[in-house]
Amino acid sequence: PGHDLVDNPVSVLTQEMSKHFLQSKNEGDKYKFFMKATQLEQMKADYSYIMQTKSRTHEQIEQGVGLLQDLRQHYVEKEERYKSIAFVSEMETNLEALKHKMAWAVVSETEKEMKPIKDSIDIEEGRTEKYDQKLKEWQVKVNEAEEKYKAIQDKLEKISEEAQALQPQCVCLKADVQAKRKAYNEAEAHYNRSRTELKRLEKDDEQLWKRIEELKNSADQVSESEKLERQKKIAQLKEQLKSIHDQEVMMVHEMDQFQQAVYKSKEEHARLQREELDVKQALDSKQRQLKELADSKTNRLKRFGQHMPVLLEEIEGAYRKGHFKHKPIGPLGAFISLKDAELTLAVETCLKSLLQAFCCDNHHDERMLQTLMSKFYSSGYRPQIIVSRFRNEVYDVRPRAVHHPEFPSVLTALEIDNAVVANCLIDMRGIETILLIKSNPKAREVMQSKRPPKNCREAFTAEGDQVFERRYYSSDNTRPKFLSKDVEAEISHLQKEVENKMAQLSTSQCRLCSNENETRQNEDYLNRRRRQQKELQEDEAYENKHKMESVKRDMEQQKGKMEDSKIILRVAERKLEEIKEKLHQVEEIASPVKDELNQADLEVEKSKHHWQHYEEKQKEHLASIKKLKGELAAKEKELKEKIAQATQICPQRIEVNRTVKSLDTEMNRLRDQINSKRDHHGNREEIIKQLIEAKDKYQDAEGKVKNLKKFIKLLDQIMTQRYKMYQQFRRCLTLRCKFYFDFLLCQRSYSGKMSFDHKNETLSITVQPGDINKAALNDMRSLSGGERSFSTVCFILSLWSIAESPFRCLDEFDVFMDMVNRRIAMDMMLKMADSQRHRQFILLTPQSMSSLPTSGLIRILRMQDPERGQTMLNFQRRHQEEEED
Repeated sequence: PGHDLVDNPVSVLTQEMSKHFLQSKNEGDKYKFFMKATQLEQMKADYSYIMQTKSRTHEQIEQGVGLLQDLRQHYVEKEERYKSIAFVSEMETNLEALKHKMAWAVVSETEKEMKPIKDSIDIEEGRTEKYDQKLKEWQVKVNEAEEKYKAIQDKLEKISEEAQALQPQCVCLKADVQAKRKAYNEAEAHYNRSRTELKRLEKDDEQLWKRIEELKNSADQVSESEKLERQKKIAQLKEQLKSIHDQEVMMVHEMDQFQQAVYKSKEEHARLQREELDVKQALDSKQRQLKELADSKTNRLKRFGQHMPVLLEEIEGAYRKGHFKHKPIGPLGAFISLKDAELTLAVETCLKSLLQAFCCDNHHDERMLQTLMSKFYSSGYRPQIIVSRFRNEVYDVRPRAVHHPEFPSVLTALEIDNAVVANCLIDMRGIETILLIKSNPKAREVMQSKRPPKNCREAFTAEGDQVFERRYYSSDNTRPKFLSKDVEAEISHLQKEVENKMAQLSTSQCRLCSNENETRQNEDYLNRRRRQQKELQEDEAYENKHKMESVKRDMEQQKGKMEDSKIILRVAERKLEEIKEKLHQVEEIASPVKDELNQADLEVEKSKHHWQHYEEKQKEHLASIKKLKGELAAKEKELKEKIAQATQICPQRIEVNRTVKSLDTEMNRLRDQINSKRDHHGNREEIIKQLIEAKDKYQDAEGKVKNLKKFIKLLDQIMTQRYKMYQQFRRCLTLRCKFYFDFLLCQRSYSGKMSFDHKNETLSITVQPGDINKAALNDMRSLSGGERSFSTVCFILSLWSIAESPFRCLDEFDVFMDMVNRRIAMDMMLKMADSQRHRQFILLTPQSMSSLPTSGLIRILRMQDPERGQTMLNFQRRHQEEEED
């Protein structure tokens, strides 16, 4: 093809190839063309081939070195075989000496092996005292902790017994006070009745005496018949008086019964009022809880108190202002959620007030938080503040945590979002040592029927009951308050409780109203009876005096009884108050004692854990000493046996510095050599001949390897020097090419630039018609056809100036040139051809060459015009013409 690039001595660049070459964006293609035209590519390929050849030669040298080692080994073997012929007896002597050394070397090594065992025994026995001391110290601490625990437990049991003893006394005293109060009320009422009766009788007595005087004065004036009539009337009146007296007695009895009913109704009324007040207070509490739960649907923090959201906003504001070194974390319950909702009440009962507590990093932050809390909480009612250094990682409590295959601990049952909260609960409550067991009987079985699980000091049930190894406390709460996830269910439950309390309140009010009606009816009936009694008593004129005396005596007795009842009532009330005060004091004393007992229990478990730890360490230590002593005894027995064996082999002990392994290796080598010499001992001449052959082969291979190494070293030096010359030669060609290109462009008043990048193998050409100061350089693709052809000629001539090929050929180089450019290009090529007469220039063009000067150096060959309509070239005819020529 016309665009093929043929190897030296001919390089052909056609018009299409030139056009494509000059329009190509790939500067690498231009650089490759430059390298090919200047034969630099061939030089580069030669250098690459030489380097590959050198690499292969180096590999062969490495193989030769390996083969040389084999030949050397073969030569050494032959040499040793030759030497072995004369030294077999000497080797046997050496072997016997090695046997003696071997016997005592075994003894020495056994003694050396015993030394570290003895040293270890001495060290371990020295540490025994330390373990004994630690064990005694922790045993003392365990005893002290148990004594402290027992003392606190006895104290708590004594307090509990005292409270239990006071409880029935309190109940009895309450009943006694009620009975005394009732007796006092009855005595007071009876005394008041008697006093009223006495006043009435005195008045009646005064009226009766006046009537008697009137009757005495008139009795002397009446007749005998009138006296008889009056006596009859008096007899009738006496009968009536007796009947009235009987009615009065019965009426008084009925009045006493109604008075008792009134007193009972009043007491029942007072009790119902107290019950109504209690129900109202419980109702108010439930309604507040219901409101807090309803509010917590939109803001969960309100479950921890109505002031909690505002307090947290104040804390956030103070933290942004820099009043806190570290932002306090709380309430702790807000960072806690449960994996199992059935354990909510158990966790709340366990953590109690810690759910509303806050945690501060330092005491400065604590004081600042107290100041903020004082705005919303009165003293004594604010949430607890815990000061503990903040850490970003949760404590590693695995060594001291409780692990049970069936029941979780409080720590594992919780999902805690903050490491500080988890660490705070571990420090304050020890949640890693508390189990959660849903069933009460199962909790008793785990904690009390047998020894509690390791590291477990207490447990809580789903109902909130607290279980220790020797104690059990029932919970006062029935529902969770802070951690329940199902707010709607809690609201529904509270609504039902509120409805129950309202129904209970309504029932109490109905009973109270009924009691008031009954009391009113009894009082009305009592008042009617009193009026009837008064009417009857008006007819008792003759017995009035006697009744007055009787009433006075009765009144004095009732007054005495009333005073006695009053004194007894006051004594009973004072005793009741004393018992209540004692109960209150006992409860106040018992609460810190319980906490103290829990802390003491924790100390006991901690001390036992440390004691058990050191006990296990001591057992391991003693077992280690026993094991070492056993090993030492076995080594001593082995040493005696080996000394006996060594004495049989060599009676005199030999001091040996070599190891048994090295001696054994050398003995085996000597045995193998001796056996080999005995088995393969052949003709002496044959052995010498084989030795010489092996030596010659080895020396010949060694000489070749040395020569090749020298050649490689010399080749490296030559290639380094040649490559430097190649780079210098490439630089010179590049400068010559750029110089000729600029020179040839200047003949047409063009400006241009050739940029070579040998590192990236790129060549960029830019040409601009006109003065370089007047216009910027442009890419050759922006030139006209004639300008591009002229630039191509300049580039080709530049390559010719540095290329060494004897033939120069151009095809249709002036197709797109105008007359001026064509003339200038022809003059430039003729001038170069004239200056290089030792080379041949072949130029192909469809243009007329009549303008060329006549010269013996120029030969013009004109081809005939093609025939019109010709569809194929007449190759046969041309071939025949060539033969004729």
